[in-house]
Amino acid sequence: MTTILSDQMVAMRDGVRLATDIYLPDGPGPFPVLLERTPYDKTGTNHGDFTARDPEPRSKPEIARWFVEAGYAYVLQDCRGRFASEGVFTKYLREAEDGADTLAWLIDQPWCDGRVGTLGLSYGAHVQNALACLNPPGLAAMFLDSGGFSSAYHGGARQGGAFELKQLTWARKHALQSPETAADPARRAALESEKIEDWIGRRWRIGHSPLAAAPEYEAYIVEQWDNDRLTDFWKQRGIYAFDSYGDYADVPAVHMSSWYDPYSQTAIDNFTALTPIKRGPIKLVLGPWTHGQRSVTSSGDADFGADAVLDGQVGPDYFTLRRDWFDRHMLGRADAPEHLPAPVRIFVMGGGSGRRTAEGRLDHGGRWRDEAAWPLPHVRDVAMYLHGDGGLRAALPATGAAPLSYDFDPADPVPTIGGAITSGAPLMFAGGYDQRETEDLFGARHPGRALAERPDVLVFETEPLAHDTEVTGSVVAALHISSSAVDTDFTIKLVDVYPPNPDYPEGYALNLAHGILRARFRNSFEHPEPLEPDTVHAITIRAFPTSNLFRAGHRIRIEVSSSNFPHFDVNPNSDWRDADAAPVVARNSIFVDRDHPSHIILPIVPHAKG
Repeated sequence: MTTILSDQMVAMRDGVRLATDIYLPDGPGPFPVLLERTPYDKTGTNHGDFTARDPEPRSKPEIARWFVEAGYAYVLQDCRGRFASEGVFTKYLREAEDGADTLAWLIDQPWCDGRVGTLGLSYGAHVQNALACLNPPGLAAMFLDSGGFSSAYHGGARQGGAFELKQLTWARKHALQSPETAADPARRAALESEKIEDWIGRRWRIGHSPLAAAPEYEAYIVEQWDNDRLTDFWKQRGIYAFDSYGDYADVPAVHMSSWYDPYSQTAIDNFTALTPIKRGPIKLVLGPWTHGQRSVTSSGDADFGADAVLDGQVGPDYFTLRRDWFDRHMLGRADAPEHLPAPVRIFVMGGGSGRRTAEGRLDHGGRWRDEAAWPLPHVRDVAMYLHGDGGLRAALPATGAAPLSYDFDPADPVPTIGGAITSGAPLMFAGGYDQRETEDLFGARHPGRALAERPDVLVFETEPLAHDTEVTGSVVAALHISSSAVDTDFTIKLVDVYPPNPDYPEGYALNLAHGILRARFRNSFEHPEPLEPDTVHAITIRAFPTSNLFRAGHRIRIEVSSSNFPHFDVNPNSDWRDADAAPVVARNSIFVDRDHPSHIILPIVPHAKG
């Protein structure tokens, strides 16, 4: 039998009280405690809390009772300003302090034995990372799933200086779910009267956004958007762990994410920074999934086979994996199964037939592999040069080769087709897709047209590969560019190009990873500098990580352009220092001659393990 103490109002240091539900096992106690803090309703259901065997997500109370049966007290708390908790919600901020205050309260309770483990998905991982930066007493183990900012500026809120517009779709959805909206029919009506599709291509300002009726949500969105430089705003505790790794709690921790999730890089950052300086153990898991969808075989339109799921490959299932982790590394139970014996477990995508599955998806395939470290110790960085004929080759380009140019019109951006995205509905969706416009694609103007056929997309690709080639890590582009504008964006995309087959007579261009750079930040994210128009500048663009086996006969492609919308806000190509400057069309060029050898670095795994 489980004892439930509902809506215990736990006071924070500033007097705001957070609603907390406590699930206690039978017996005298005290008990080890598992803490999950969430902005998504402590009595609700998370989309990722399911297994391959049972695809119906379990509610948070149901999960709490399951852990209680294993001997844990389970604590669920609504974050500040969300659902039953007091205070004003400001996304990502104050979570370190609120978490630490909650932990201090927990270890002072008679039913707590002084050991607290934390767990949670997405925002539930962000709050754990924030808490760990304070190294609070009582924290014993963590399991961070798809979140935990190393730097929100570099991934999650911004990337390469550009703003991630999923922040807008998230804010609108959750402003509608806020306590203030529930209590105010006029506020709800005002929010519901606005269509996100009408606002996504416009710059939001205070009082001029679809969130004007929810000023606390509008305020943090505008603040994030306006803070385009890497200032102290982005170095606040909770969204910038880079400054806190020395003080970070030294406890066993799993950092889990996936290739089509926007938090793969932050999981890697945390793992690589903490592993050398902590006893841990610290583990890294990277699957082929989209955000939190670890028990399905597909991501978008790409299917990776029956073994792609977590279930039976990383642990028996998501719930048992976490319970055994806490049993072993929090309670010290040597008999608890060790599902992660190696420091790193990754899924290498690719190797499938390339045909259409019975469900209508691309059979891309893949397999799991254990590794000793990240980056992989046996990876080899290989330079591949961009050539004027569209080739991607190891040979240096020709002397005097002409640059390749295109017009980038902010009014006609390249539409987003999949990728490492979360919370983008109804405008964009995560995963792997053929890079071809469809009727239902937001921003599509030519359904059926491949993005590679756009005049503002430059394509560089290898000849058909003679041998299988594995790329595992982050692709880096070192480009020589010029622009007619004082500022513009450059984007890259890594694509696995399938040859034609009966199911895909035009072939299939599968997106794997992307990167973007706002050119004014080419030398520093702290100190933006205008471009000198029509002058050659060197820039570096780092793509998010991936792991993919390019089969013999496929091509490795890099697409270069200047937008990826609505994943990122569109650069107007005007002087950002002039708020009244009108958007302009930029003439952007990539230099591909021997004196300006634009190239990419591919992290190649030689003689990939079987």
